[in-house]
Amino acid sequence: MKQYTDLFIDFDDTLYDTRGNAFLALRELFEHFQLNRYFDQPEQFYQAYWAANVSLWEEYSKGLITRDYLIVERFRRPLSAGKGLDHPSVEYCLQVGDKFLELCADKPGVVEGAHQLMDHLRSKGYRMHMCSNGFHEVQYRKLRASQLLDYFDTIILSEDAGANKPSPVFFDYAFRQSAAIPVTTLMIGDNFSTDIQGALWRGIDTIYFNRHPDIPAPLPVTFEVHSLAEIMQLL
Repeated sequence: MKQYTDLFIDFDDTLYDTRGNAFLALRELFEHFQLNRYFDQPEQFYQAYWAANVSLWEEYSKGLITRDYLIVERFRRPLSAGKGLDHPSVEYCLQVGDKFLELCADKPGVVEGAHQLMDHLRSKGYRMHMCSNGFHEVQYRKLRASQLLDYFDTIILSEDAGANKPSPVFFDYAFRQSAAIPVTTLMIGDNFSTDIQGALWRGIDTIYFNRHPDIPAPLPVTFEVHSLAEIMQLL
C-alpha cells in the first residue's frame, strides 16, 4: 500500500461526537432559557435547530454566508418556530447561541474508538494535522475537553486559513502550515462535500468515514470505512 507520512484529520463527527454532545447541550439550553414557554414539546425545538444548523453550515462551507450570519440565524430560525417568538431579537439569539457554545464546548464525548485510533496512529509515527471549519475558540475548548489536543502536530482552522473546506485555499494553507506534501498526505473525514470533495479537488488520497453505509459515496474514494476501528486496519 502507498506510504503516507501526514494525515489531515477532520474533527467534528469524525473524532469528536459533535452531534451527540450538541443533543445534550440542546436539552440543557431548553431548560436554561425555559423554552417550554414557546414550544409544546422539546423535540419541536430540537428538530427546528437541526434543520437550520445543517442548512447553514452547508452554506457556510461554500462561502455563501458569514460566520456572524450563521451565529445569529442558527437560533433565530428555530426560535421563530416557537409560539410568540416570531421575531426574536439579534441580542436574544446571540445570548442563546453563546450559552449553547459554552455548553457544547465543555462536553467530552468522542466518536467510538477515537482515542484508540489516535493512539494507534501516533504509535505508527504519522504526523497528524486537524483540519476543521469550526470556530477557533470553540474548537480549542472541545479539543481540551475531549483530551484530543495533544495528538495533533498542527491545528488548521478555516478562520486562520481565510477559507473553508472544501476550498483549495484551505488545503493550500494546510500544506503550508504542516509542511506536508500532497503525494504522501491522506485526508480522513466524515463529510463528503467538505472533507472528501475538497481533498479530491486538491489531489489528496482520502479515507471517507461513511457513517451512513446505506448511502454510497457519490464519487470514487481511495478508502471507505464505516467505523474508526477499520482505519486502524488500513494504516
